Amino acid sequence: METVSQNPSAQAAAIGYDALRSSAAWLDLSARGKILATGEDRARLLHAMTTNQVQELKPGQGCYTFFLSAQGRIQGDGNLFCRAEDILLDVEPETRQSLREHLDKFIIADDVTLVDATDRTFTLDLEGPLALAQAGRLGIPVPEKPWSHTGWQQVMVARVSFTGAPGLRFFGPVEEKPRLIEQLHSAGATEAAPDAVRIVRLEHFTPRYGDDIFATTLTQETQQLHAVSFNKGCYIGQEVVERVRSRGLVHRLLVGVEIESSEAPQPETRLFRGEENVGKITSAAFSPALGKVVGLAYVRRELAEPGTLLTVNGASAAVRAVYRPAV
Repeated sequence: METVSQNPSAQAAAIGYDALRSSAAWLDLSARGKILATGEDRARLLHAMTTNQVQELKPGQGCYTFFLSAQGRIQGDGNLFCRAEDILLDVEPETRQSLREHLDKFIIADDVTLVDATDRTFTLDLEGPLALAQAGRLGIPVPEKPWSHTGWQQVMVARVSFTGAPGLRFFGPVEEKPRLIEQLHSAGATEAAPDAVRIVRLEHFTPRYGDDIFATTLTQETQQLHAVSFNKGCYIGQEVVERVRSRGLVHRLLVGVEIESSEAPQPETRLFRGEENVGKITSAAFSPALGKVVGLAYVRRELAEPGTLLTVNGASAAVRAVYRPAV
């Protein structure tokens, strides 16, 4: 078997992983869907179709939000960025088409046009403990608040992270992508491969739609309540969200887990408290830096307190707090 030192691709992945944890690395997220909403009624429509406060957003502001079914189940998530001429929806690759179709069904007499700009727009992140400092050395403006954004050269810069580490997200014309990558390299950032990105995301216990949040999930089960405004008017699925809020009806919660093992359990692997089945893994990976497995899981509500000890595949598992950005 080849060692890391003998395998250039493995060596590069290790360098990217270390950089993402200790300094800064760039991630190519260009496969993420980019949908542009234009027209006079764009904010009103998106306000009625999402869980967060959209109508009050001013150009330069943004938010994270869920798109729900009428039954309150999460059909997708996304970052919304309010700009002078449009609202940019930044969504997972897997929901790019379904969310556009979901929104399009509700455009009746509204002055709203949805345009898929994914193929003509790149998305890169610069993330890690030194990401903001490296951006500063390049003269890149750093938006102050989460989801706020600004222009820089031909690029939009947003205060958004994929892994949960400090980070910035860049959107721009595809022809500008090589130039930006060269600039990031000049500042000392290296590329982080998808496997390394996934491990660091799980080390931060940051959920991803499609891996940890599903079309069957209720909003409050995710513990990602920065996606929700409880003071806005009607929106699709609001009745269920409000019923859960007022009555506390969810029986499971998404949590982080640290497992004393070198073998990552598969999705759907059960967690136990003694002999009792109390939850299931959604995603997990071995963390070289921590020397243990990290992941996310749904567990019974009463066991979601950080520090609770469970077992999975016979190994000890400790509950940790799921990622919640300071907003």
